[in-house]
Amino acid sequence: MAEHTRILAIETSCDETAAAVIDDGRFIRSNIISSQIDLHQQYGGVFPEMASRAHVEQIVPVIRAAMTEAGATWGGLTAIAVTKGPGLPGSLVVGVNAAKGLCLGTGLPLIGVNHLEGHIYSHWLEPSINNWQLASVAAATDRQLQSTTGLFPIMVLIVSGGHTELVLMTGHGAYELVGHTVDDAAGEAFDKVARMLQLGYPGGPEISRVARGGDGARFVFSRPRVHGTRGARTDAYDGQFDFSFSGAKTAALNVINQNGGTTADGKLSVRVPVADVAASFERCVVSWLVEATQRAVRQFKANAVLVGGGVSANRVLREAMTEAFPALPVSFPPVALCTDNAAMIGAAAHFAYIRGLRDDLGMDVVPDLKI
Repeated sequence: MAEHTRILAIETSCDETAAAVIDDGRFIRSNIISSQIDLHQQYGGVFPEMASRAHVEQIVPVIRAAMTEAGATWGGLTAIAVTKGPGLPGSLVVGVNAAKGLCLGTGLPLIGVNHLEGHIYSHWLEPSINNWQLASVAAATDRQLQSTTGLFPIMVLIVSGGHTELVLMTGHGAYELVGHTVDDAAGEAFDKVARMLQLGYPGGPEISRVARGGDGARFVFSRPRVHGTRGARTDAYDGQFDFSFSGAKTAALNVINQNGGTTADGKLSVRVPVADVAASFERCVVSWLVEATQRAVRQFKANAVLVGGGVSANRVLREAMTEAFPALPVSFPPVALCTDNAAMIGAAAHFAYIRGLRDDLGMDVVPDLKI
């Protein structure tokens, strides 16, 4: 039987101050998120210095709220987990220092978690297991280490504002990066095109909202060639599972300019077919994500597909990915767990804890941490 844990998790990698109490890597006892979207909307993106200051202001009340909502006591916790990277340096430091202080005061062990690993383990939280249609797995008391063994290998697509990566998961804590973006992340590209179309921030939900009324076939953006373009190869796959979105972003800008662009007062011309551009851009990004994932699943004979990160909330992506793999389990977290949150950090920390992983108080943040 797997070891019982109750973990307080802290997440401050970007612009969400979050804390959660998670039992056994599966049950969400609390999941508190203080969003900074209103703060950063005026800049059309995250302003790092303001983000770190907001974390300083919110970290203590958010942790207190998570403990209170869970009915948790410090003596009842197994460990304290925190995101150590990747992310904005100043933001990460706030969370890591808070976690260290709590560990110093309580004597609890510290577990540093890779933010990307958190997105993977959002699928092990109870609502995601139900979406994944793996009821027999969820019901097994020892499923954390034993009963999920038959699922591997699993192909994971992490797609967010800062990351677009294909990861082969061969076991708990065992990953191989097989593909990544060579320029913009998908979420970043959505944000940039949304700014071109003078939509709101964050761009992904705005693009998706406007695209519902558009014709996704009106503009066809050329698929970028990334396979075999690296020259000196940096991995065994030479880019065959990589992504590139900067070309589609430029193509969208060209369409906007060809249809009037912006007027003298900086407003978008009424001639610009906003809905059609949004729908066409969304369609091309989704198709490239799906096609690369299909190639990777075939190559590595994956038994399941997990999609996580903020862009995994996209309706078109969910529908297309599910249709692409009719014979495999395809999992998306509930929308509330797609964006940054501490529940997923607590889930990942549980698996790290039962593998015996611990960090000392000398642990530092790693802004460019890899999976």
